Amino acid sequence: MNENPLQVGLNQKREPQPFTIVIFGASGDLTKRKLIPALFSLFRRGYINHFRIIGFARRKWSEQEFRRRVAEMIMCGKEDSSLSPLLEQFLSRLSYISSSFKAEDGYKRIKEDYRQPANRIYYLATPPGQYEVIIEELGRAGLSNGGIQAAGTAAAVEAEGETEPYSRIIIEKPFGRDLLSAQALNSKLSSIFREQQIFRIDHYLGKETVQNVMVFRFSNGLFEPVWNNRYIDHVQITMAETLGVETRGEYYEKSGALRDMAQNHLLQLLCLVAMEPPNDLHPDSIRTEKLKVLKSIKHIPASEAGNATIRGQYIGGVSGGEKVKGYREEEEVNPDSVTETYVALRLLLDSWRWAGVPFYLRTGKRLARRTTEISIQFKQPPHLLFAGLQGSFSPANTLIMRIQPDEGVMLNFNLKIPGFTNEMRTVNMDFSYGSSFADELPEAYERLLLDALLGDSTLYTRSDEVEAAWSFITSILSGWEQKGDQELFFYPAGASGPAEARGLFSNSGHKWRKL
Repeated sequence: MNENPLQVGLNQKREPQPFTIVIFGASGDLTKRKLIPALFSLFRRGYINHFRIIGFARRKWSEQEFRRRVAEMIMCGKEDSSLSPLLEQFLSRLSYISSSFKAEDGYKRIKEDYRQPANRIYYLATPPGQYEVIIEELGRAGLSNGGIQAAGTAAAVEAEGETEPYSRIIIEKPFGRDLLSAQALNSKLSSIFREQQIFRIDHYLGKETVQNVMVFRFSNGLFEPVWNNRYIDHVQITMAETLGVETRGEYYEKSGALRDMAQNHLLQLLCLVAMEPPNDLHPDSIRTEKLKVLKSIKHIPASEAGNATIRGQYIGGVSGGEKVKGYREEEEVNPDSVTETYVALRLLLDSWRWAGVPFYLRTGKRLARRTTEISIQFKQPPHLLFAGLQGSFSPANTLIMRIQPDEGVMLNFNLKIPGFTNEMRTVNMDFSYGSSFADELPEAYERLLLDALLGDSTLYTRSDEVEAAWSFITSILSGWEQKGDQELFFYPAGASGPAEARGLFSNSGHKWRKL
């Protein structure tokens, strides 16, 4: 049996076998901002040592030009002579293929370059429209290590993990635009690669605090016994950004906040909060429990989409002390666009643990503050003995997991203010990663890339997870299409979202946490 990477000793540095990573879209923004810096950081820290990197893109760069560009990606204008020896070693592992994604010759060059380690990772850092073309060409060139038709028996699959060179493919979001397109992409992938070879990346799952949600829940006897509808009143998950669409207007017009953020990031955070304890730490055990959560979400019928969802779009306003334009005035955006830049959802789960507990999810651009957090509000005591006392306190305790920018965990509870009165105040027990651990937190892409190189798919989404999430989201999209722009609400840049978002709470007495 293969060793589960999660069960390796906690202090043991995990180093993958020698590998070649082929980055399709090597001249793009994702490669520049995330992939190359992450790979260099893993090399600098000693996690990867025996590897080659092949850049694959349409730009007519030479190998020397690609190396020069990569050096710029890593240094970002900084002068640091201490990195020079490492940088030279790193750059010596690079090569470049200038080719269209449809050209057979480019894939032949991958196959025929014998300088490479035989283990290969294919990273699709391209626009989604190129995914199927690249997948087909990898299969046609025989670069997928088989696929279902050549996989043979389960014993052969097991043998591949131990003795044969592997091929793996990493695919960026968005993974489809709706349920049908996600199913079609899964079908295309499964005709060329086996599920064990496919890594669908959601970079939020690589964030340290996100990974700690499971550890916090299942390793502390104080919290797991009260993690249910007997003690929890409601849950809020917020992903707020201060930036607008910037240069991504064309992409955003085709996606919107629901597809871009809710279908993946928000629902994945929901899964980690609501999942049942897995039997063990095997990747499929964890992903099966997450799937159960996605399947338990009560679908919102198209006719009811306006009651359980709010969609908004930012208009001109003030953000960060500066005047900014509205979404419809951004580059490559339709001046009559009804694309949402904000979405809020009220969800219920059909499960024993969470029956009757509402989950409120929201995400948006050009909001008052950049923050991502999970807020667990507990129920009030059954008898409000101190309700008549003065002071600024809340009868309900709240547990807040801060994902970014100040990673940590905070618990609110009530205490009496010292003195001769009976006034009370809510106080915070606050844990911060930055002040509690000396080590620098790794970037999400560093963790995710290393896991893929090790064959650990825990933090990657499985095909049935993707389809279950899209099944829920597609119903909402259908409802919105029927309504057109009738239920699109506007909010000024720098606000907390449209005022109508408060309507999701109806008569529950709940309210959004302040941004």
